[in-house]
Amino acid sequence: MVSRAGALSMSDQVRNVSGVVHAPHSVLTDYYADEGQRPGWVRRVFDGSAVDYDRIERIAGLGSGLRYRGQALLRAGLKPGMSVLDVGVGTGLVSRQAARIVGASDLVTGIDPSSGMLRNAQVPGGVRLVGGAVEQLPFADASFVTMGYALRHITDLLLAFRECHRVLRPGGRFCILEITLPENKLRATLLKAYMRGVVPMLARLTTRNVQTPMLWSYYWDTIAACAPPEQVIATLEAAGFAKVDRNLELGIFSEYRSDKTPV
Repeated sequence: MVSRAGALSMSDQVRNVSGVVHAPHSVLTDYYADEGQRPGWVRRVFDGSAVDYDRIERIAGLGSGLRYRGQALLRAGLKPGMSVLDVGVGTGLVSRQAARIVGASDLVTGIDPSSGMLRNAQVPGGVRLVGGAVEQLPFADASFVTMGYALRHITDLLLAFRECHRVLRPGGRFCILEITLPENKLRATLLKAYMRGVVPMLARLTTRNVQTPMLWSYYWDTIAACAPPEQVIATLEAAGFAKVDRNLELGIFSEYRSDKTPV
């Protein structure tokens, strides 16, 4: 549950008059005390739950997660021969699909701050995995940058988007996959019951790792508190991206697509 203190501080900590956002959501004091503690807490909970992540993700997504990621990449314009940087690679769910589409796994590089996720990543041979954060990317010249469900865990969205813009080749494309709080109240209530109640319960029943159910509870709380789509779009534009759009699937899954203008 999002703490009342966190919800009340949203306007102070996330939004500004231009619509551009830095922190992706307000401080969630049920998990950490302040914004300075958030990056370390997030890294620890991902490290601790990494061994269970793919199994619980399959349960939560009813086995459709890999297929959906591949379809979203195709809708965003990923094609054979493109080079890909997968930001927030996690256990490699997006990278697996990216390697399949581009036709060569050595065209795909993944980066993640969680050493636990990288150790448990299941990617085709040839995919390069690197430890690091999106706010300071040690790369250049990717033709396609992806971010799969990592937006809510970034420290500074504007800084992160500027880094993604920097490493893209002119004419390259940036695609963000994210779960968005449904506008329909009934759909939002059902999604909350599933993600905040059912999935953490299943995690508790299938693992002794206390970090895993906590992570999935935290997922819902970050979705509920996350900056709305119009502010994500404004921040992408402020970072220099052009032709920013958002495709919405099933009223829940946001696919943000944007380009780096050719020189």
